[in-house]
Amino acid sequence: MKRKRGLQLDNPIAAGRHLAELRAERGFNQTELANQLGISQSLISQYEKGELRLNSAMIAGLVRVLGISADELLGLQTDKANGKKPPRRFLRRLEQIEALPKRKQEALIQTIDAFLMASQA
Repeated sequence: MKRKRGLQLDNPIAAGRHLAELRAERGFNQTELANQLGISQSLISQYEKGELRLNSAMIAGLVRVLGISADELLGLQTDKANGKKPPRRFLRRLEQIEALPKRKQEALIQTIDAFLMASQA
C-alpha cells in the first residue's frame, strides 16, 4: 500500500517532517518563516520536531505564507507541480528583473537565452 505524502495527524513527528519539507521547498529557513508568521524560530522548530501540533490559526498562517492550500498542508492533495514551486530566491530575482527598465529586461533575456542555447549544444 502506497503511503500518502502529507500530514499524518496521528503522527506529530511525520507531520513535522512534512512541514519542514514544504518550508524548504518554498525556500524558507525556519527564521524567515517565523518572521513571516510573527512567531519565534523556536516555535517553528517545535512544530517541525512534532513537539507541538498545528492549530487552526497556525494552519491559516502557513497556508498564507507558503502559498499552498490547506489540503496540501494537511496532505489531502498535492499541488499541480508535485509539491514543487520555484525557490523563493528565484522568485525574488524575477521581481527584481520586473523592476528593471524594459531595455535592461530585454538585454537580460537575450543573455539568458544565449546561455541556455550554449548549454544545450
